[in-house]
Amino acid sequence: MDTNSGLFKMKKFAADAGTLFNRAVQFTEEKLGQAEKTELDAHFENLLQRADKTKIWTEKVLKQTECLLQPNPSLNAELLTELDVRMEDFFYEKLDKKKRDRISHHELLGQIMTDAGNEFGPGTSYGNALVKTGATQINIGNAEKEFVQSTANNFLQPLRNFLDGDMKTIQKEKKILETKRLDLDAAKTKNRRAKSQNTQAEADLRIAQTEFDRQAEITKLLLEGVNSAHAHHLRCLNDFIEAQTTYYAQCQQYMADLQRQLGSYSVGSGNSSTNSLGPGIPNSTLPVQPSAPPMIHITAATPSTEKKQARVLYDYDAADNSELSLLADELITVYKVPGLDPDWLMAERGSQKGKVPNTYLEVLE
Repeated sequence: MDTNSGLFKMKKFAADAGTLFNRAVQFTEEKLGQAEKTELDAHFENLLQRADKTKIWTEKVLKQTECLLQPNPSLNAELLTELDVRMEDFFYEKLDKKKRDRISHHELLGQIMTDAGNEFGPGTSYGNALVKTGATQINIGNAEKEFVQSTANNFLQPLRNFLDGDMKTIQKEKKILETKRLDLDAAKTKNRRAKSQNTQAEADLRIAQTEFDRQAEITKLLLEGVNSAHAHHLRCLNDFIEAQTTYYAQCQQYMADLQRQLGSYSVGSGNSSTNSLGPGIPNSTLPVQPSAPPMIHITAATPSTEKKQARVLYDYDAADNSELSLLADELITVYKVPGLDPDWLMAERGSQKGKVPNTYLEVLE
């Protein structure tokens, strides 16, 4: 029993080693131009390119948004020690009491201003102004926390889940497809080089073709799912914009209220002879404010062709270099060109440009 099991393992090991060797030979010969390579159709290649772009740009957006939200690690450590505050990473963690109590830059500044105002005396103009400004900074810090938490939960987390889930699965299946493609081409080469009719080589070729076709179908279904991912990411992006809009609106309102409260503390407004620098410092040391330059109004030139957004209804493969391949549900820019067939429009997608048929589009007003 043990002998048979050992023989089986050795045969399997030898077969696996032979398969790896055949793949390596096929890959090397392809690179040297000595072997043919099975090519995927244009639509499949477009799906692969779109998935690669989605992965690259999702990673960049995720990283840069994290940089936007990540607290500055160089925050003054001495002040943090004085206030007994410890900064913690806020990404993808459960919102607990410690997170809610974490201090931000604005809150730290607000606390320092409030302490300074109380030290100078809240009954003095400067002390009172510092206390009011400190309270406003703390309010802005609280608004910032809400913005950060909303963005982490509703924007960053879905992007991270996509990269760690669907995108990793796509990358895994793409690698499997490439190995199946190498096996198929190695089988084709072996069958072609056979000196006479080789039943085993033909059988191996049929098996390799079947496995490649099955893996190609699996990979294609996953790649087509990127459309749904884009739609989900668009909703997450809207959530991010809404949270950012709310945050900036709150900050603007807090600062406007603060300006109204501090209006009575303005020194020297409307009186050029008032010395706002204190005794012993002449007003002549104040910098002279230059008059604002005259505004120049520039009228934008009217474009010769009106560009509109269009939604693609069906996939379309370009027939030649003058046309643009389309993927269902994507948005492109279209416009009319003098002399072009009325059943066609000129389309743009980033740096790509080409004509497309009207019947494949839904032009958005």
